[in-house]
Amino acid sequence: MRLGKVVGTVVATQKDPKLTGNKLLVIREMQLDGSLKEDFSVAVDTVGAGVGECVLVCAGSSARLARNLQDCPVDAAVIGIVDTVEHDGKVVFKK
Repeated sequence: MRLGKVVGTVVATQKDPKLTGNKLLVIREMQLDGSLKEDFSVAVDTVGAGVGECVLVCAGSSARLARNLQDCPVDAAVIGIVDTVEHDGKVVFKK
């Protein structure tokens, strides 16, 4: 799993039929100190996340194990909305 921040959405009117009805989010990866990396990805939202939220993202074949994504052509899925991240005894992110 990776930490990330939702920084946008993707709208695709033409897509694989198995993706119909799924919200696509642009995720910017986050380091443990709360700073943002330069890496971006697109992930299917399974938890109702929105722009600005810190999220947990799983990638690879594990993404297809998320709710309603079995047999879907996905490589990343948002599987949690983060409330707090602690690292080295310090809170580095709090909702």
